[in-house]
Amino acid sequence: MTNERNDNALISMLNMAGVGIAYSMLGISLWLSTDVPLATKGYWAMGILLLTLSLINVVKYRFDNRSSEDRIRRIEDARNEKILEDALRDPNSDI
Repeated sequence: MTNERNDNALISMLNMAGVGIAYSMLGISLWLSTDVPLATKGYWAMGILLLTLSLINVVKYRFDNRSSEDRIRRIEDARNEKILEDALRDPNSDI
């Protein structure tokens, strides 16, 4: 379990570094581009930031959905196990 957490932390750190590098490279390219007007650069920057926020929300909602499904599955597994235990304890059971 601890190893899995370390792997997830490493992967998350690498992804954040990649996003940071991509933003910095994009910012440098927008800054150095002299042929594009400032209004267009701002429009592109707003679009990229809004796209990033949308992607974060999509990932969050998918993670929440998966977590909810996992929680429901664990509750159903525990309920089924409890039913089996009760059936095995009851000597007058029809099973």
